[in-house]
Amino acid sequence: MKRVVIYTRVSSVDQNHATQLCDLRPLATARGYEIVGEYTDTISGTKAKRPGLDKLMADARRGRFDGVLLWAFDRMARSVKHFLEVLDELNHLNIALISFRENIDTSGPLGRAMIVIVAAISELERSLIVERVKSGMRRARLEGRTIGRARLDVNRKQVVEDRRTGMSLTQVARKHSISRASVCRIVKESNQNSYLAAFTSTGKPAYQAGA
Repeated sequence: MKRVVIYTRVSSVDQNHATQLCDLRPLATARGYEIVGEYTDTISGTKAKRPGLDKLMADARRGRFDGVLLWAFDRMARSVKHFLEVLDELNHLNIALISFRENIDTSGPLGRAMIVIVAAISELERSLIVERVKSGMRRARLEGRTIGRARLDVNRKQVVEDRRTGMSLTQVARKHSISRASVCRIVKESNQNSYLAAFTSTGKPAYQAGA
């Protein structure tokens, strides 16, 4: 029975590794593989440092398994270059890479070639998506549309006054139906504006305005 490990990655804590495991564990059973370990990462695919993947590669060098199951090849690498580096090392160690979504097994030369082609296409697709988003943002700016979160519809002056009268962050936040972080941001912006106004009118920092 071939010893395999499972590697899963999600980009944020809002996503769940169980979605990938529900496909990978039955796949191992159907092929008669013995699962000897599972590695997970909750991190963006663009990040180079991944604790789960690093541990997997370290165990691969120790010969602790014969294959790696993953839900899709883009779960493993941040780019085609990085993917090829991982794939090349696994091949050197005689460890197969098996992808559920692409239905590709790198234990043979055709599988290795196919997975490289699919990885390149996927990276191109991600690049095109990024470019479309940037193009949309440029068009929105030209049309005068607001990009990002809308400005809070709140009486900022009153928020600052309430905070300065001694109300706690929680009390101010509840009164104006905003978060504590928003209260801090509004007060900070007010302080910065006051500093700039004093500096502009006197030519001196605020703490020297009366000197």
